[in-house]
Amino acid sequence: MRKRFLALASILVAACGGGGSSTPSTPSPAPTIPISSACAALGSTVSSSSSTAIVNGAECPVTNSSVVLLNMKDRDGLQAGSCTGTVIASRAILTAAHCLPSTTASIRVFLGVGPELDALSFTPHPGYTNGTSFDVGVVLMREDIPRTPVPLLLSRDTRAGETAILTGWGKDATGVTSTLRAGVATITAVTSLTLQTAFTSNFSSVCQGDSGGPILIQEGGAWAIAGVISANSTLACSFGDNFYANIRNATISSFILERVPDAARR
Repeated sequence: MRKRFLALASILVAACGGGGSSTPSTPSPAPTIPISSACAALGSTVSSSSSTAIVNGAECPVTNSSVVLLNMKDRDGLQAGSCTGTVIASRAILTAAHCLPSTTASIRVFLGVGPELDALSFTPHPGYTNGTSFDVGVVLMREDIPRTPVPLLLSRDTRAGETAILTGWGKDATGVTSTLRAGVATITAVTSLTLQTAFTSNFSSVCQGDSGGPILIQEGGAWAIAGVISANSTLACSFGDNFYANIRNATISSFILERVPDAARR
């Protein structure tokens, strides 16, 4: 599923309400983690390329990555879009609700190498409508996924000003897609339902195809999923604000854990 872009920022900002806001902070002039090192959050010690990617990011090795590509199929078995997902348990993948519309009949999961894997089932959050609120979904697999689950950040709230890693299988600034990339951003705002980052010349942005991918925050020396890539405030990827479903929200975390009680968490 192509990442949703809303033409009017005001529409998207209105969808992010919910109270509990922290004070927005302006991104610092330079990231505290070099963009070229962003892939380390995925378990790679170096990036395989320093070219522009995600948007203003780096291309990552896929051999051991727990961030995977979801290929949606319609009832005729034809490609109906693609999204990103994150392995959170031996047989479960976290993604965005808008990646799982009723028109999707099946999902095949690509790990970056080897054959695609058939999903057993998939469920969007029942509270999701058409905004950023509750934009999470769970994909369950028939067999164990040969990847290390990424923990959910449930022990504390994400804070404005924290450095975050963005990663997904979407487009880069040149339009190249279906390549795993990672970038760096700073959390600019937090509400009970959403997290927010802003694109600048020093920070990365998400683009079409990155939907459902994780925004990662460091906790206790490890990277954990703080949110799920949901939307951008503009039709372009190279400017504007990015929005993420906040998995710390009690309704969101309950939905995930009810379906994936063995989900890794931190």
